[in-house]
Amino acid sequence: METLYIGATPSSPEVNFDFAKHHLSIRGESYPENAAAFYGEIIKRLREYLGNCSQTRITVDISLAYFNSSSTKMLFNIFEAFNSAVTAGNEIVLNWYHDEEDDTILEFGQELHIDFPLITFFDHPEKTA
Repeated sequence: METLYIGATPSSPEVNFDFAKHHLSIRGESYPENAAAFYGEIIKRLREYLGNCSQTRITVDISLAYFNSSSTKMLFNIFEAFNSAVTAGNEIVLNWYHDEEDDTILEFGQELHIDFPLITFFDHPEKTA
């Protein structure tokens, strides 16, 4: 499956889903004017990819400095797809990167870990300059 790459903008994150290497990443800020439109094709391609995976270890890197409430809903859809992939026999390893002083992003990551316990979750606090 062809890599899905969308460059970052001031209001949307970089999305780099290298399906061949089973490495997916979302980085930046996420507050697009229409989150459902921005994430719609991403989620569609992700579900298609995950549906073709069998006994696969998939690494996911998420590093979002900010996301709004409509992006939060889309992120939950992404995590529901990951959770379904795990129940189908795959392994999802999630690296959750956040500013070490940003409690909001940290707590959202912790909530994801609680809501989706089948996903292997690693918290990565980072210092900002």
